[in-house]
Amino acid sequence: MSISVTSHDLQPNLNHGSVGVKVAQIAKSQQQAEGQMIMQLIEATSAPAQPVPVGNSGHIIATTA
Repeated sequence: MSISVTSHDLQPNLNHGSVGVKVAQIAKSQQQAEGQMIMQLIEATSAPAQPVPVGNSGHIIATTA
């Protein structure tokens, strides 16, 4: 038993142009959706801005315990 694979067997069948275009459109919309989800995740995990202390509040450290 022998199996032979030629290079023309490995190329996708894009003779049906409308199918290839539809697949490309679906892939593009999927990538955009994933990109939006990633941006939302990044924004959700970013640390909120810390409030600036007023006066010397938070600057005095007790070194004796």
